[in-house]
Amino acid sequence: MLDYAQRLLYFYSMSGTVRQQKYSKLILKELSDIFLKEKFNILDNAFVTIADVKMSPDLSVATVYISMTLAKNRNAILSKIDAKKSEIRKALGDKIRNQARIVPYLNFFIDEIEENAQRIEDIIKNLNIPKE
Repeated sequence: MLDYAQRLLYFYSMSGTVRQQKYSKLILKELSDIFLKEKFNILDNAFVTIADVKMSPDLSVATVYISMTLAKNRNAILSKIDAKKSEIRKALGDKIRNQARIVPYLNFFIDEIEENAQRIEDIIKNLNIPKE
């Protein structure tokens, strides 16, 4: 069992430093605007939202988690986003030019938290718990 100090250290190591958190919020906000306004003709009427952004300790790599609704083939849209990654990074650089020294390299992943939560909720609903 972990003591309080170890749990606290684990929590802070998972969330990153304050600098990483601020930078990830900035990237999340600006990428959301980019996907909302510019779209780059890759979304195929899918509603794409940026669910979360995690930054590397040196702020050079951003791991971007994308949530997609109304998407028929999520992997196809993700591959289209990966193909346009350089254009998205350029648009991001244009937006954060005065606020950041470097524009991070972007890694996109599908956020599956909602699907997992729905699956767990369905399992819980289908449990046959006898009444006492």
